Amino acid sequence: MSTPSNSRDAMKQAVAAAAVEFTLQRIDDKSTIGIGTGSTANAYIDLLAEHKAKITGTVASSEASAERLRGHGIPVYDLNSVDEITLYVDGADEVNPHLELIKGGGGALTREKIVAAVAREFLCIADQSKWVEHLGTFPLPVEVIPMARSHVARELVKLGGDPVYRQGVVTDNGNVILDVHHLFPISPVRKLEEQINNITGVVCNGLFALRPADALMLGTSTGVKTVYPVD
Repeated sequence: MSTPSNSRDAMKQAVAAAAVEFTLQRIDDKSTIGIGTGSTANAYIDLLAEHKAKITGTVASSEASAERLRGHGIPVYDLNSVDEITLYVDGADEVNPHLELIKGGGGALTREKIVAAVAREFLCIADQSKWVEHLGTFPLPVEVIPMARSHVARELVKLGGDPVYRQGVVTDNGNVILDVHHLFPISPVRKLEEQINNITGVVCNGLFALRPADALMLGTSTGVKTVYPVD
């Protein structure tokens, strides 16, 4: 059942507020916060700005998020100048009980995966419409070197997918995106993540299973629930 957009917006705001409180408990004056991309991440940024005096610095997973952070007067660092990210906070397009994710609907999947890899802790924030038992209903984004687009598409078909070129989209890295349909249910998730990564010409894919989230704050009609991965 779909959730009305006004209800989803309220859930996103509630989750963002809970995530800010979570963040303030995790950071000190030496901490760097990783910031994701998308509507829920934007809500988080806007609420985090109310506590910017407590924030030493951030690393953003997209140019759009970096611009939003700077607009609030929050320092944004280049990832190469940071040894460790204390906490990475980002949304998801789908999340399962293992806290494996599909990300990349906004096109920032590669930078999101890089920031997640550097982070000590990864907090996913989402509303209940993103919670699924099995990943794959949402088309899987794959970032591709432009000259390899047709080759990668053929290889993705061999894996059972139906890749569609995302027209008019160029990532912050100068690449293109294929959205892969008809993969549901993705199982095992880690295996498919590795298989797609091994295709020549693929930069990154939107499965976050090799590095899943450590915790999930899920906005529901009855409030925000904190979820940890099942074994």
